[in-house]
Amino acid sequence: MEIFILAFFALGYLVLGGADIGVGMALPYLGRTAAERREVIAAIAPFFLGNEVWLVATAGVLAGLFPELEGELLSGNHTLVVVLVLAWAVRDMGLWLRGREPGARWQAFWDGAIVAGSWGLALSWGALLSHVLVGIQGPFAVLPAAVVAALFATHGLAFAALRLRGTLRERAAVLSGGAGEARTYALTAAVLLAVGVLAGLRLPLHPGTSGSVLVPLILTLMPLLAAAQAWVWWMFRHRVTGPSYL
Repeated sequence: MEIFILAFFALGYLVLGGADIGVGMALPYLGRTAAERREVIAAIAPFFLGNEVWLVATAGVLAGLFPELEGELLSGNHTLVVVLVLAWAVRDMGLWLRGREPGARWQAFWDGAIVAGSWGLALSWGALLSHVLVGIQGPFAVLPAAVVAALFATHGLAFAALRLRGTLRERAAVLSGGAGEARTYALTAAVLLAVGVLAGLRLPLHPGTSGSVLVPLILTLMPLLAAAQAWVWWMFRHRVTGPSYL
């Protein structure tokens, strides 16, 4: 049961969080002007904080149910984890701060932070997954990390095509064959799930001793999290029509 719980949160983050990471990576391509970039950001604005809950939950499950594995992942990839967290912070700072001032330089700076943070997240996850899957670290991890990052970007483009309209949708759907963005999103989601499952099979998944206390509590919260996520997706199911609160 502990393994199921970890897979639920980790795979959920890869699919859901991977979409907003990919949109951030593709921001310069999708949004050619400040107004267009603002509309592209509106495509992920209702979702990115909720998506990050899945990552926080994954970290909590690791610490509570798999303390030995958490220690191995952190100690063996300390620098990579630090880079990942910094990229996460930079990306979120860009999302929150770009709209706080009207100046073009201010917005361009934080747009750059969104792009840099998104690429940092994608490459960090790619390097971490490649290390788990094939044991590669250092400079040799660049190629598999880039492959995973490209997968994130494709996933994000498909998500953007589902959310945007007009010219922005056409740009986002460049890899989807016109109206095939739903098919592309499903395909990239399936590949991300496969990568996550393969990585999980390579990990020493030995639960700790606190499962008898934590598992019932987590199982109670999981349907609530899934229901909240479904409600957000339903409330914001329509395509973006203008800038968001960000």
